[in-house]
Amino acid sequence: MKPRRKTQAEAYRKGISKGEIPVLSRAITLAESTLPEHKKLAQEVITWCLPRSGKSIRVGITGIPGVGKSSFIESLGLYLARECGKKIAVLAIDPTSSETGGSVLGDKLRMQELSRHENVYIRPSPSAGSLGGVSKKTSDAVILCEAAGFDTIIIETVGVGQSEITCHSMVDFFMLLMITGAGDDIQGIKKGIIERADAVLITKADGRNKKKAELMKQEMEEALRFHKPPESGWVPKSYACSSVTGYGIKEIWQCVEEYEKLCRESGYFMEKRKKQAKYRLHEALAQNLEDSFYENALIKKTLGEVEREVMEGKTDPYTGAANLLDLYFEKLRLPPSSEEK
Repeated sequence: MKPRRKTQAEAYRKGISKGEIPVLSRAITLAESTLPEHKKLAQEVITWCLPRSGKSIRVGITGIPGVGKSSFIESLGLYLARECGKKIAVLAIDPTSSETGGSVLGDKLRMQELSRHENVYIRPSPSAGSLGGVSKKTSDAVILCEAAGFDTIIIETVGVGQSEITCHSMVDFFMLLMITGAGDDIQGIKKGIIERADAVLITKADGRNKKKAELMKQEMEEALRFHKPPESGWVPKSYACSSVTGYGIKEIWQCVEEYEKLCRESGYFMEKRKKQAKYRLHEALAQNLEDSFYENALIKKTLGEVEREVMEGKTDPYTGAANLLDLYFEKLRLPPSSEEK
């Protein structure tokens, strides 16, 4: 009797459980695919991985372009891998052009030393225009990486703004990186980001800029005291750091560990993750409904006409939307079953 051939799902499960990076990479690519057959297989693999995930600390990092996110992640990652024996997955979300669909996946180039470490996995991923520049598939990638044995997940986002709520909803600890002289408005101070930060880091605190960075750190400490205390009971901290000299890196990770200890002991850590899972459920429902609406053949046929009527002032946007939704749900309505007759 010939031995049974392994199914694709079994091959993925075996490779991920062994921490095989090529298999992990293929599984994440599968989860990012929009092909129906890939979606089905990806969901089967992720469902298997789910109970084997959740054992990592998830850290989100955001800041304006040029603040030094990639350099900071490399410095922090090398410290964690070399000094703390951590196994790190960096999910670096790359901006995708809304016009060309292109994506500059350059994070491995910017983190060359870190990417060569045997206990580090860097996965650049196009954001595909999703809210906050964080790919809607990032949460799947987190589950897959955790099931593969990574105990520290770092999610780097593009830019800052209200959209970074998406990243905040995926992580345990949220860092905002800032630089001296860039202006509060530009760096997101008045856009609600700082209220969500568990730590504010002033980067490039080296050379002549170190004194300015230390001064800004003190100013941020004062500013953080005026914000409403978070539900976790944690008091957000401010640090000055340098990716060049390593200044402040150890202290920043000690801050993350202190936060994790406090929140695990209070029960907030797991409660927050439950709320995040609920948030992603509703996010997925909204996305799937939107996809179903725009992929509907009748909507595709009618949408252009309604758009023209709205642009010409013949129909207001709200009536146009209501009519399209009525058309969509009418098309979905099934004939009554024999039990209902």
